[in-house]
Amino acid sequence: MNLTSKDISGDFPDSNKIYLNNASVSLMPTQSIEDMKEFLISYNSIGPDSKDSEPFVTEKLQNVRKIISKIISCQPDEVVLTQSTTDGINFVANGLSFDDKSNIIIRGMGHEHHANYYPWIQLKDKISIKNLNIDKNGLFKLDDLESLVDQNTKLVALSHALYNTGSILPIEEIVKILDDKIPFFIDSAQTVGCIGEMDVSKIKCNFMSFNGSKWLCGPMGTGLFYCNRKSSELLKPMTIGGESAIIYDETNLAFKELPDKFQTGFRNYVGIVGLESSARYLMNFGLNNIRQKNQYLSNLFREELSKIPDIILYGPDDPNQRTSIVSFNLKGHDSQEIVDRLEKQNIILAVREIMEQKIIRASPHFFNTESEMLQVIDEIKKL
Repeated sequence: MNLTSKDISGDFPDSNKIYLNNASVSLMPTQSIEDMKEFLISYNSIGPDSKDSEPFVTEKLQNVRKIISKIISCQPDEVVLTQSTTDGINFVANGLSFDDKSNIIIRGMGHEHHANYYPWIQLKDKISIKNLNIDKNGLFKLDDLESLVDQNTKLVALSHALYNTGSILPIEEIVKILDDKIPFFIDSAQTVGCIGEMDVSKIKCNFMSFNGSKWLCGPMGTGLFYCNRKSSELLKPMTIGGESAIIYDETNLAFKELPDKFQTGFRNYVGIVGLESSARYLMNFGLNNIRQKNQYLSNLFREELSKIPDIILYGPDDPNQRTSIVSFNLKGHDSQEIVDRLEKQNIILAVREIMEQKIIRASPHFFNTESEMLQVIDEIKKL
């Protein structure tokens, strides 16, 4: 079967809305919601703090680490469970050691998502922040990166794909410049589950953060932090507790091994169950099949938009250089007003920004359909 045309919308809760804001929070498969419900019933029946509850919960934690490790091609113990992309970013920003000569390199400053911008800017009184200049799509010249790297560069921190234009950064080319000498952090919130199979051993990043509630179709409050086993030595945990460390005399502590080193307190067990179920659903569909369908839907939407007079499109023309995000504006119309008007027609888009410019962002996912794309186009034509 051609999965590009396969309609799986029936596997998601029925709604009269056309939901195209998956780059923010995606819908969850019905099976994930049912699995979360079943977990809560079982967990309470066992007794949340009983002898039998520990192996029950441990199995759930192991299951989600196993499937996420398959999705990004790493070892299960390199997957740290968090509640958001932001958590992982702060693990790195606040866990690295710096001296007064240290610098880090980021991209685009105000063009970057706040989660991958503010934690680095907060370090400006301690270290030098070097900025990569960008073009209209948010991309930069590799030569510029190479010229900024020096012996005092402690980290390069970049988004894998951009939340506003959908541009995908050339990560493979970037790692060649860094050559395993400079630690590399990637915010992959806009790529994992969206752009096909990923392999961190080929990307060669030291750290990567993403969440479960965007393209992985998991519940809110679930996040993942990939920490290369060797690179974990570079980070000091932000928080500490009995789950993450051991005390070997009255005043001395030793951190546990990954992933426990970065995990204190209880986890969002029910959310983790939902995330594992959603990830399993995506794996069954096929990550590369998801990429193919997402490209088909976004290309169709972008092509039909281009036929409308006064439409302005943002992002690369080459579909292989962008995610399924389609960003646009309509001359003479306010972006927020358009999004509000479409929501009254049960069409969910989002307003985002490219620097100071407000834009409209559509972000279809693999459960969306061709007919939905065309319905949205028809409504835009009526504006």
